[in-house]
Amino acid sequence: MILKDKVVIITGAGPGMGQAMCRGAAAEGARVVVSARSVDAIEAIAGDINANGGEAIAVKCDVSSNDDCQAIAGAALDQWGRIDGMVHSAYYHPDWANLDVAPIEQLTQAFDVIAAGGLRMAQAVIPAMKAQSSGAIVNISTLASRKPMPGEGGYAMAKSALNQLTRQLAIELSGTGIRVNTALMGWMDGVPLDYFFNSMGDEGEAFKAQRASEVPIGHIPPDQDCAKAVYFLLSDYSSEVTGAALDVNGGDWVAP
Repeated sequence: MILKDKVVIITGAGPGMGQAMCRGAAAEGARVVVSARSVDAIEAIAGDINANGGEAIAVKCDVSSNDDCQAIAGAALDQWGRIDGMVHSAYYHPDWANLDVAPIEQLTQAFDVIAAGGLRMAQAVIPAMKAQSSGAIVNISTLASRKPMPGEGGYAMAKSALNQLTRQLAIELSGTGIRVNTALMGWMDGVPLDYFFNSMGDEGEAFKAQRASEVPIGHIPPDQDCAKAVYFLLSDYSSEVTGAALDVNGGDWVAP
């Protein structure tokens, strides 16, 4: 159990990797603060974790609200007295559109949730981490910020800003014991991607097979397996790693 007794806040615990991270972190021994905007969803996840012998609480949080971000940090401290890790996974995805016609208000919302939301959450947990002289922040980013895709520009721009937030905080928090890293996810097999393929109708299965054949490991990585990279970045096994960007995409994009 590489996260045994660590208190970890996870934002964006919706269908897909967010939920997988919550359950997986608990299985690795973490005490998990499950957070998203949907109360029913997060209470169900926390209930499952507790029913299976883990420890979790559900706290509603909209990361575009500074008050909500401060409240989730306060809930973790009230429950367990410390914050060891924070994973910022919450996001807003604009409509698929090339940037020349993309609705600016949707791009602005993406920046507010993804980049500014990441900063709000960091500002909420950093005081407790500084007091402990330890902590790990992991920002969840995307392959699209490495490998541009038509229609993904707004989402990729916001995630690119989040990538820079990681680098900036890693330097600014030098000497505090707080590490800040990014995990960049590619195509992930799970509920959200199933929705996408199903929306394509009869062409969905063929496109999924094509995409899988293009990934060097030979399949689209399952979201619960991609989440394991996040546990590593939260754990003491990555004690000497900060300011890093870890690509978790099955080799779909390879850093030079």
